[in-house]
Amino acid sequence: MSKMKFFKKTRDWLEDFVFNVTSSDFFKIVVIFVIIIGLSVTGVFFLEGKKNQQFTTYFDTLWYTIVTLSTVGYGDKTPITVEGKLIGILIILFGVAVTGVVTGRIASFLVEKQLKAGQGLSSLKKLMNHFIICGWKAELPRIIMDILKVNPELKMEKIVLISTVDPQRINDLKADRKFSKVKFIYGDYTDEGVLLRANITTARTILFLADQTSPSASTHEIDSKTVMAVMTTESITKKIYTCAELLDSKFEKYLKLANCDEILLSRSYGQIMLANASAATGVSHVVNEIIDVNSATPVTVIDFPDSFIGKTFDDLSCHFLKHGGHILVGILEHTGNIFQRKKEILEEAQKTPDISKLVINLQKVKKIFPNDPIINPGKKYEIQKNSKAIIIPLNRALKKGNSNV
Repeated sequence: MSKMKFFKKTRDWLEDFVFNVTSSDFFKIVVIFVIIIGLSVTGVFFLEGKKNQQFTTYFDTLWYTIVTLSTVGYGDKTPITVEGKLIGILIILFGVAVTGVVTGRIASFLVEKQLKAGQGLSSLKKLMNHFIICGWKAELPRIIMDILKVNPELKMEKIVLISTVDPQRINDLKADRKFSKVKFIYGDYTDEGVLLRANITTARTILFLADQTSPSASTHEIDSKTVMAVMTTESITKKIYTCAELLDSKFEKYLKLANCDEILLSRSYGQIMLANASAATGVSHVVNEIIDVNSATPVTVIDFPDSFIGKTFDDLSCHFLKHGGHILVGILEHTGNIFQRKKEILEEAQKTPDISKLVINLQKVKKIFPNDPIINPGKKYEIQKNSKAIIIPLNRALKKGNSNV
């Protein structure tokens, strides 16, 4: 662990500890503790100062009081007056009591913090740029691993799971060392307070799964909960990138109205794959090859130099063929946070002085769809701002010069 990380963790721990103790009776005990020390130092100094050469300064008296209070008792300084000895006895008795309280409080604080984290009741106020997963699925471990594969910069400790699933199932998940750093927030992710405990305002992405926490929940209930959660998220912050899984496509329009950035119709995808497989065309194999994260040639969405904005699809296609031999199959328009994209396009649309043209521009803004894929738009297609390239990387077998290819 680097010094910077060590000091940051130490600082965070102290901040949590101070907040915890100042909001409880322990803070009152500390205040009383300080007052007792002040009175003891003053009393011993005035009683012993003129008669005992061991207590000639306030610092000598403070040293004696602290050593006696902590029950260490070096014996280097001792009172000689009866009154001074009585104060010493009181300091010893008080020290034993305070030491027990302080030690117990610290232990209680550490145990309570650990229990809260294990039960998903803690607050992640220090976490930033993290990835939130809402809901539960039996295949969640595989989902997390695939998320990390397509987001190589994302670390396991940056993944936060929000669910009402039994905490024991979370403990079973984290028992696997690969998932030990996954953070857990227990609660209903349609609740604003629960989302805030996950520090949603500083998160980079939030993914809503078709929740399988309750086996008896209907498709309608699951999708309704997803729509409510997206709407709640958008009411808290519009900066986070939202992805949502739906089981029934009829709820898609509600997510679009809620400005959901990416909508996954998982059940519809499966039905389409089955339909294509029934035609015996092999299309299902093609789709599996280009979307599988473990495939040699998966479809990839990447950035391209800003210098290509305003140029043609053919220009960008030649660029990717020349640099790496990648095949450009399309353009993804209006990428990133859709709220920000609409705001930028709206500002641009309002610049025209022509009222009729302004109305047309505003209508276009209303029809904008986030992450809109334009597949093979033609050589003359003009590349727009806030777009990304949809490419198929050169097959690994070709890169290695496989003689069988």
